[in-house]
Amino acid sequence: MTKRSSHGILLILLAAVLWGTTGTSQALAPSGAHPLTIGALRLAVGGGALLLLAVVRGQISRRCFSNPGIILLAALLVASYQLAFFKAVAVTGVAVGTMVAIGCGPLFAGLFSLIFRAERPDRRWLIATTLAVVGLLVLFIPAPGSETEVKTTGVLLALAAGASYAGYAMAIKLLLPGNSSDAVIAVVFTLAGILLVPFLFGSDLGWSVTPTGVVLILHLGLVATSLAYLLFARGLHSVPSVHAVTLSLAEPLTAAALGIFLLRERLTVTAAIGMILVLAGLVVLGTTRSRNIAK
Repeated sequence: MTKRSSHGILLILLAAVLWGTTGTSQALAPSGAHPLTIGALRLAVGGGALLLLAVVRGQISRRCFSNPGIILLAALLVASYQLAFFKAVAVTGVAVGTMVAIGCGPLFAGLFSLIFRAERPDRRWLIATTLAVVGLLVLFIPAPGSETEVKTTGVLLALAAGASYAGYAMAIKLLLPGNSSDAVIAVVFTLAGILLVPFLFGSDLGWSVTPTGVVLILHLGLVATSLAYLLFARGLHSVPSVHAVTLSLAEPLTAAALGIFLLRERLTVTAAIGMILVLAGLVVLGTTRSRNIAK
């Protein structure tokens, strides 16, 4: 593994950890906060901050808009992820929605890579993804005696979120050559935020101006979106998008850990086994060597 690819892996892992704080943040949100409104405000604040930073740094150039079709596709996928993910969580619950959406991301990434770029995922990706997905399945097995109802609509929405995530990761990677990663993320997320503005009309936003609401939106927008995606985009320069999506499985692992230690959720034996399997998958992928598909 080269020093550059190792640095990229660390950046993506850190981004995933920041993403993993969103579930806990929403759990602490004021009453009246709607998932779709939270998602729209998250992109509005995050995209605006990214664009402002890129403009101040002089990173926005005409070259950034040389592939308008891919930019629009990436923005649509970012926006659709927000809608599908938050709605999936609302319909089928945080545990199942997160597990399906994030857990199937690497599978869609490998499938898209095979279909659109004729690239076969390597053996380490297959091993790492298998370990991580199995770990996620085990992680959310209900404790003995509990009852969990999985709604088909919620699962389908979560699958759509996973496909959107894998898709925009690959689309953003296509925009990086010759451009600043910060500028690419700024343009894509600003456009995605604009696409979600209609969801704010007619919504009750009173909760967002309370002290807790302000802290929540600033954290989700500036930390879990702006900073996290800047790290993610820079990591994509040296890490294949297929591997990046699998590394991002650290997000549900972080969410589970925060639930246990911060929200005092009970850690079952199956949950511990699941977390170990996810960690094992990340370790396997983290030790992989840089391949040609990183180009």
